[in-house]
Amino acid sequence: MQCTMLKAKLHRACVTHAELDYEGSCAIDGNLLDLAGILEYEQIQIYNVTNGERFTTYAIRAEAGSQMISVNGAAAHKARPGDRVIICTYANYNANELINFKPRLVYCNVDNTVSHSANAIPVQVA
Repeated sequence: MQCTMLKAKLHRACVTHAELDYEGSCAIDGNLLDLAGILEYEQIQIYNVTNGERFTTYAIRAEAGSQMISVNGAAAHKARPGDRVIICTYANYNANELINFKPRLVYCNVDNTVSHSANAIPVQVA
């Protein structure tokens, strides 16, 4: 049995650039990529908390320590600097891998520094 699961998440990162004329992708600070375990050229889903847009692209490495989140190419129509976004990756796992499975969750401050990280989302209460 294969199951698609959340692999990694950058929660509420802040878009710093929207470059329409740059080759498509999303440039992400190399330190954030490494902390979340997101690979360069890996497919990512971006959920724009500010405007509700949801779209797919791929990650590219921005300069480590730059705090850059640059939405590029056609996707630049879906995000603007200052927008807060959730960037997720998913992967397929078999039943044995799911026994100890934990996603990598990185929570960002408005300046894209790391607030904290976790490997579980708190239970939502009524």
